[in-house]
Amino acid sequence: MTPGASWFKYEMLNEHNLGESRFASPLKRKVSDDARMHACIVDDRTQSPRTDHLFEVAGPRENIFFNPDVTRAGIVTCGGLCPGLNNVIRSIYLELTHHYGVKQVLGFRDGFGGILPQPAKPPIALDDDYVEDIHREGGTVLGTSRGPVDIAAAVTNLIDRDINILFVIGGDGTQRGGYELYLEAKRRGHSLSVVGVPKTIDNDIPFVARTFGYLTAVEEADRVLKCAHTEVHSVHNGIALVKLMGRHAGFIAASATIANQDVNFTLVPEVPFALEGENGFLACLKRRVIKRAHAVIVVAEGAGQDILAADPHDKDASGNTKLKDIGPYLRDRIEEYFKVEKIPFVFRYFDPSYLVRSVPADSEDAILCDHFARNAVHAAMAGKTGIVIGLFHDHYIHVPVELIVKEKRRLNPDGGTWHAVLAATGQPASFE
Repeated sequence: MTPGASWFKYEMLNEHNLGESRFASPLKRKVSDDARMHACIVDDRTQSPRTDHLFEVAGPRENIFFNPDVTRAGIVTCGGLCPGLNNVIRSIYLELTHHYGVKQVLGFRDGFGGILPQPAKPPIALDDDYVEDIHREGGTVLGTSRGPVDIAAAVTNLIDRDINILFVIGGDGTQRGGYELYLEAKRRGHSLSVVGVPKTIDNDIPFVARTFGYLTAVEEADRVLKCAHTEVHSVHNGIALVKLMGRHAGFIAASATIANQDVNFTLVPEVPFALEGENGFLACLKRRVIKRAHAVIVVAEGAGQDILAADPHDKDASGNTKLKDIGPYLRDRIEEYFKVEKIPFVFRYFDPSYLVRSVPADSEDAILCDHFARNAVHAAMAGKTGIVIGLFHDHYIHVPVELIVKEKRRLNPDGGTWHAVLAATGQPASFE
């Protein structure tokens, strides 16, 4: 028990196991199936007592549920692109075949629609030649899509194809769909292991300290910010507005700002801001431009939705609320404001979203992809199901999907990262 552990009430999470693991694992390294990790490691007695979670520690087990000689696995990628998808596909395949001896791995194409009995494109039988160089490419070789799927039809197809394991690579909506597949298979008495690999470039999945592709996105965003700074620093009263990804969480915008150190204003979904007024954003921008003759602004795509009055009932194919586009709106308001104030300016607008997410993974993310993938295979072969591989306190863990889909991880306005943004930009703590 950790020091001060009595301050927390511990909650043993529901463990999703298909049954008794009867086969000896071919791997030498073993992690005890009884190993647990606390979600809370800081005992702050100034706060009210909290309920802690105890997570299974990920890794290879001594015994496995599936007999590798007769096991068939499938992989599916869903949602938007993210650096590292092909790395995950490749490492899942290699761990299954080279270490566990699984004979057949199918790649279902174009998202969940590829699992249906009559998909637009048939699945790919992965082999060494197919995956040899895919990690050097951006995107996903399997293709992707958004939107719901006919769960009953998809499970029927998985059963007909004798699929025992399905690896679902995607965000919270994707993991929710994977969980429904698991429940439907369970209802029919089919032992289907559904294990998720968390994918979101926004880095907003709970109990996942860092999702793959995030650091690559930050690095690419920093490149754009350097160019934006060069542009506005080379003219009189240059203003650059760079819109970065981040629907509900401003992690990319905040981290790129800290990495770059030449950003003057950063706007994120977690910190509301006012445009008008003496201490509003536009007035602060005006004072900055008059004083320094240039400014670089970063805005996360989900910032300012209260100003734009986004309709929470307007959903996209994945069930996400459709955001109003803050980038063009803010661009137009800034240009209008400076014209009314009769201040000459040169404006540059950058929206590198698709560039940022389409590149291959950098070294940090490539390593993370490999660890996520291999731990997903260990979990699946041991008969775990309805879980997602998490990374918390530098340990890989099994996170029940129920926890993943309950909430989003968000930037803490009182935390160290946001205070680092305020220090790097010099912007006020609030625009009001």
